[in-house]
Amino acid sequence: MNATPVHGTWEPRPAGRWEDAFLSGNGHHGTLVFGDPNDERVIVTHHTLVRPVEGDDEHRTPPRLADLLPALQDRLLSGDPTAGEDFTDGRTTRWVRPFHPAFQVRVRRPDGDLRRYRRTVDFATGVTEAACDGWTSRAFVSRADDVIVQHVTTPGTLDISLDHRLPGAPAALAVGHSAVRTPEGALLSLRARYPGSALGYTGVTLIAPTGGTTTLAPPGARIEGARSVLLLTRVRRHTGEADVVAEGRALRDLLADTAGASYDALLGRHLPHHRTAYARVTLDLAADPAERALPGSELLTRPHSPALAERLFAAGRYHLLSASGLLPPRLTGLWTGDWNTAWSGAFTLDANLSLQTASAAAAALPEVTEALAAFVQRQLPDWRDNARAVFGARGAVAPAHSDGESGHSYHFSREYPLHLWTAGADWLLKPLLDHDETRGARDPRTVAALAEVAAFYEDFLTRTGSDGRVAVVPSYSPENRPANASWVTVNAAMDLSAARHALLTAADHHPEHVGRRRALADRLPPHRINQDGALAEWAWPGLEDSYDHRHLSHLYGVWPLDEINPYDTPGLAAAAHRALELRGAENDSAHGHLHHALIAARLRDAERVAHALAQVLEGDFFHASLMSAHYPRRDVYNADAAHTLPAVLIESLVQSTPDRLVLLPAPLPAYPSGSLRGVRTRCGATVDLTWTPDGATAVLRPTRDHRIELWTSTGAESLDLVAGEDRVLTLKTW
Repeated sequence: MNATPVHGTWEPRPAGRWEDAFLSGNGHHGTLVFGDPNDERVIVTHHTLVRPVEGDDEHRTPPRLADLLPALQDRLLSGDPTAGEDFTDGRTTRWVRPFHPAFQVRVRRPDGDLRRYRRTVDFATGVTEAACDGWTSRAFVSRADDVIVQHVTTPGTLDISLDHRLPGAPAALAVGHSAVRTPEGALLSLRARYPGSALGYTGVTLIAPTGGTTTLAPPGARIEGARSVLLLTRVRRHTGEADVVAEGRALRDLLADTAGASYDALLGRHLPHHRTAYARVTLDLAADPAERALPGSELLTRPHSPALAERLFAAGRYHLLSASGLLPPRLTGLWTGDWNTAWSGAFTLDANLSLQTASAAAAALPEVTEALAAFVQRQLPDWRDNARAVFGARGAVAPAHSDGESGHSYHFSREYPLHLWTAGADWLLKPLLDHDETRGARDPRTVAALAEVAAFYEDFLTRTGSDGRVAVVPSYSPENRPANASWVTVNAAMDLSAARHALLTAADHHPEHVGRRRALADRLPPHRINQDGALAEWAWPGLEDSYDHRHLSHLYGVWPLDEINPYDTPGLAAAAHRALELRGAENDSAHGHLHHALIAARLRDAERVAHALAQVLEGDFFHASLMSAHYPRRDVYNADAAHTLPAVLIESLVQSTPDRLVLLPAPLPAYPSGSLRGVRTRCGATVDLTWTPDGATAVLRPTRDHRIELWTSTGAESLDLVAGEDRVLTLKTW
């Protein structure tokens, strides 16, 4: 295969399930490629494909509860533990619009021999390839031209069609096909209209054979005797009817404009965009070459192998990059082969999206950060509606779930009072702030959004507790509840950390308001340490912790924030560590385990990082595609583990703030030797780190002059960084 095993994966047989199909994407279009020589299927997805539910428009608005808010606050502050249970407008629970696949491009041939079969995906190029004697199929999704490119070589006859019949497709989906001859060969289209809606989507595939004959075989085309066939595919979501002629002309123009009108020319346009991004950061764990050469499905049976960690790190960055563009990654990244996606295949904002994008800044993927920034900008008007409707406040409040179209907070219930969660906007802005710090420049979009989040807190934080401090009321700790109260409470630790961080960061970015915002942040209560010596999930007196839960919302101040750490706040760090020790895994969700690992890394607990990571690596969470599942035994296709794992490995080796660099904070014993190259830090230096049991070397490449505090296993020291002058550091590893 073209890719080395570290930077790709392979299988000795075609995918039998869509979950095992190899993935490609450009952040707009996505593909799931089965690699079957006799019936090749390429499932096409697009970030915009979410299914409207008849009559759901009237429910896609936040509840208007602002006038009732003071009475709720009174009840909660007076000690009523169930006051928030009926704080809704009476609507039933509404999910956001579900993400779904478009169709599959099918390329059939008479059954042939599969001798010397192999299918691969090259992470460095985004190319999936399958081959056996007499047949080869290659496909990628172009970042340069936003088109799915497929190239098939085989003698004989090929029947090509667009097939919408995927699992869960609505019986009432109105589907039409067309096939017309073109000078290149043929143009196929598939038009689908959602039941009870003016919305629909249209896919077009241009077929351009080299040699041979093309005949129409509705709803597809038959190619006979061609040396090879090039397929170009796009899908568009739209209202009313799409202009298939114009869509086809755009594909024909693309082919005409490409030198040589060839697969290689189209790939050449794509590679500078994809390969450059992928290659910025690499991880080498000195794995056994024989294990590196194994197919992915076999390597997954060796959970303690450094070769597996290498490949999952590479695959995680590849999939994260491929899923990010028009939008950041969904719960399923950019891919699904089933219309019935769990949790609507949505953007879940109370943990999952932030975990998936956790490595974006350090792993040098500004493409991911930009996708997140664009998502925030598009949603801000709806976030303002949430603040006004629910809280009667200025500013912005993010929802807990979004389909990518709406940012309104309308998915909630008694057990999940997500409309009352206020910390989401701060969490979503954190990766954008981290990215700004790595490059030493502020994005004006992020600066403006920060001001809106701070404005919300200025209007919202008007009530006080008996101690005279500002109270966050109502408050919600996703997705947990106290042992002795209902879900809606006062002073959840996450809300305190988010409000404090938003106000202080906005003050730093908007000095004209520094005094007012810092004063309000100072009036927030401190975190509470409970009778177990743990940082309490709720700082309000009398609320008892519930330890067995998948979410770790209360440790938001440890990760992703820097509020609680072993260097500046050792007492609170010890209490946070005790809270982590007491936390159960509840339902064994992948995001819970890796969230645990990220917090443990910040607290310098390598043993706990290793244990949490092992729960995922030993739990059969990964498909042969190296995309992951939400639960053990590959239950529920979900990108959380795949996209979050690179962040765990990076955080165990390198951590940073604008003024601090921590090297080898939680090195993992399973990987005693290795190198991590190209990591970006928030103090403005790129780091190449190499380590063995005998010691480590770090090469720092600063981009700005700065004095930082360097922490290693031997303690702290000041270090002056000068832009353009490399610093080489020799370290002890353990």
